[in-house]
Amino acid sequence: MKRIAMIAALACSLPAVAAVETYTIDSRHTFPSFEVLHLGMSLQRGRFNKTTGKITVDTAARTGSVDVAIDATSVNTGVDKLEEHLRAEDFLHTSQFPTITFKGSNMTFDGEKLKSVAGELTMRGVTRPVTLTATHFNCGNHPMNKKQMCGGEFVTAIKRSDWGIKYGIPNLADDMTLRINVEAFRD
Repeated sequence: MKRIAMIAALACSLPAVAAVETYTIDSRHTFPSFEVLHLGMSLQRGRFNKTTGKITVDTAARTGSVDVAIDATSVNTGVDKLEEHLRAEDFLHTSQFPTITFKGSNMTFDGEKLKSVAGELTMRGVTRPVTLTATHFNCGNHPMNKKQMCGGEFVTAIKRSDWGIKYGIPNLADDMTLRINVEAFRD
């Protein structure tokens, strides 16, 4: 009996071990978007309507990974002719490169709050390092279905010419903001 009490006391004194949690991206609430300056006067925006992927997070160990696949053919600006041009060889060249991906495993935390994810963005067959900064990222229970979920928005600034998209420079700015908003449910 004394031995069981000692083992129980020892077990209670050990720190809690958090497990890696895996989340599947909810494509109904995840719409990556982009912004680019047009003619030095207005920001032109668009989004992608189809996104899939996984997020893993271990807040105790301050580690995790992100694997996002964006269907480039789902680009949406509200203007059919512009979307056709964005899918063409001048821009996304979706007939040859239908998917944009981000894969990151270098997460930075401030305490338990996720601040950024460094990884690789692949677009038009070109892969380059980028860091996505979290403007916010929170996890908790969904208020209606009570499932554990995480959501947030991640932002980075890139030069589109680094991925071979040079059409219209300088009238259509080389600098582009990429935002990946995400909602994901725990598996």
